[in-house]
Amino acid sequence: MNFGQLEALLYAKPLLALTIVAILLAVLAGMLLHRYPRLGHGMRNTAYLALTAALLLTVASLATSAHRSDAALWLDQVRPAAVEGGQTVLPLRTDGHFWVEAQLNGVPVNFLIDTGATYTGISQSAARRAGIMPDEGDQGVMLDTAGGTIVARMGTASSLRFGSIEATSLPVAIGPDSEVETNVIGMNLLSQLGSWRVDNNQLILVPKPASAAKD
Repeated sequence: MNFGQLEALLYAKPLLALTIVAILLAVLAGMLLHRYPRLGHGMRNTAYLALTAALLLTVASLATSAHRSDAALWLDQVRPAAVEGGQTVLPLRTDGHFWVEAQLNGVPVNFLIDTGATYTGISQSAARRAGIMPDEGDQGVMLDTAGGTIVARMGTASSLRFGSIEATSLPVAIGPDSEVETNVIGMNLLSQLGSWRVDNNQLILVPKPASAAKD
């Protein structure tokens, strides 16, 4: 490897370059420590800081690139939606989906946004926490899920709110905990919005104007 190739490699891998510089600085500090104690100690401390920074940046890089690692999930927790100019903005998570922490009848529940789902669906445990019961006389509906077809009971959520979005008297499909691993927000809520779109790895949800919502 010639100097040009080495330079290109270090330019492409800044963490490697930082680590090499820190090691060289530590070696030089050791050589100068006896003759120039103050300078040597200062250089050694700088080298330690650089090595620590390189280590932390490496861990963060590995965590965010590993889609299902514990560290990635910790760094990429589901959070409440951000509101920008009246629009609700959800970032794309490392698993390739859009998630949001919503208030279901005032109870915090994590939801996956699923544009392929007809209904908003929740597990029995989520329904129980939110005080949602199956509608009287409901015979159940057949729903296709990632794990296969299930029978869900229909109930009604008094409110489901996140960011600038709020739906009231929303029909929800309640599935058994053993078959429903993920609560989803489906098209029966998304169709009530003014618009929604994906832009630059963000899901942007626009509520209907107040006047249109009343009509």
